[in-house]
Amino acid sequence: MNNFRHSIPLYPCTFLDIPKKPSIAFAKKRNSQPKSEPILEPSIIEDVSMNEDEDMEDDPFLEDEELVDDDGYFEDEYFAEEAESFVGDGAGGGGLSLAGTAWDRKAYEIAEEVALSFDGELSIYAFKTLLNATIQVRIERLTNKSGSPSMTDIEAFSATYRARLDEAEAAGSIPENISLEVSSPGVERIVRIPQDLERFRDRNMYVKYVTEVVETGLSSEHDGVFRLISFDSEANSCTWGLADVRVNREKAGKGRPLSKKQREWRINTPFDSLHLVRLYSEF
Repeated sequence: MNNFRHSIPLYPCTFLDIPKKPSIAFAKKRNSQPKSEPILEPSIIEDVSMNEDEDMEDDPFLEDEELVDDDGYFEDEYFAEEAESFVGDGAGGGGLSLAGTAWDRKAYEIAEEVALSFDGELSIYAFKTLLNATIQVRIERLTNKSGSPSMTDIEAFSATYRARLDEAEAAGSIPENISLEVSSPGVERIVRIPQDLERFRDRNMYVKYVTEVVETGLSSEHDGVFRLISFDSEANSCTWGLADVRVNREKAGKGRPLSKKQREWRINTPFDSLHLVRLYSEF
């Protein structure tokens, strides 16, 4: 995701383009450390690929050591990171998360008023307050399909909201010295189910979901990078296929495209079985 940071109140500023992080504007400078993401285990791509072992054994262009490790399983190279966000966390997952302070609601009301002042072009994707007197806002642009605001959008929202917060501080309705951080949802934003499916149906998505084994009644968690084939809001389910991305192609063999079986693979998931769905970017 693109990560742009600057310190307010001085404008304009120069921003750094760092992939795979949300664009952020700080209304008052604060030190922050980016959160690292835990490693995820591979699943579906291995299942599809391992069913094709016999075909691969006859391929002179594939070396055994490229496909299996010492235990006879495909090498675990699937994902180096997993989103820690969840829907409604007030951060990467969107929604509202208040710390429970006396000024939370007032700060949120002001943020909503600021969003409305942009004539329906900008909206609040996520809003969060922290006990250390910090407000974190993620905004999205409603007039483009990706929802990503420009740095001009972020600067304008931040400056307008900061001015309104200063007025509220002077009036005594919120405490002084509140810090403000305004950012974008990020390239790999959470996909809200089902309301965001139509909007992002042409994008590749990382999906973590649960399936139940009928015989035992136990459930198991799986993950993969998928493309949305279809969804049914009445049946509360959606159908996925494998996305044509590097991590999937590599399971078919180094330098090979998706196999026929991978291209034709499908899975139907009820909405309530989806633990995490976010946009996926290879870059």
